[in-house]
Amino acid sequence: MRLLGIDHGIKRIGLAVSDSSGLIAREYRIITRKSKAEDFALINEIVEQEGIEALVVGLPTNFEAHEGQYSQADTVRTWVERLTAVVDRPVVYWDEQLSSADARDLARSKRRKPTDPIDDLAARIILQSYLDAVRDGMAAPPDI
Repeated sequence: MRLLGIDHGIKRIGLAVSDSSGLIAREYRIITRKSKAEDFALINEIVEQEGIEALVVGLPTNFEAHEGQYSQADTVRTWVERLTAVVDRPVVYWDEQLSSADARDLARSKRRKPTDPIDDLAARIILQSYLDAVRDGMAAPPDI
């Protein structure tokens, strides 16, 4: 089962894909946001090219693992609602707490420059966290 991990950001969208066994995530690319229509069309093209069966979208939460009163979680859910009108795939929301900090650590180990974007690494961390939870029986696989 191939999954697409998404790290939604204001300026960029990080993407990661899983291998066909659904065990390993790898960074795929970073989309510099243009318009919703262009971004969604590009994501749909990637979904079709890569044989993606479901989307795993990072959902921002606070440290108590709850969505904030008004948070980016609302923005992400609205964005995903519009995305799935174009990309007809099931969506799993996954806690992205600390994914950016982990991505910065991973970027250093990959010898990326401090100024390089890390959105694809954050998407990889979100997706790998979900894949590990499914493997360990701590999360359900997507309804495909």
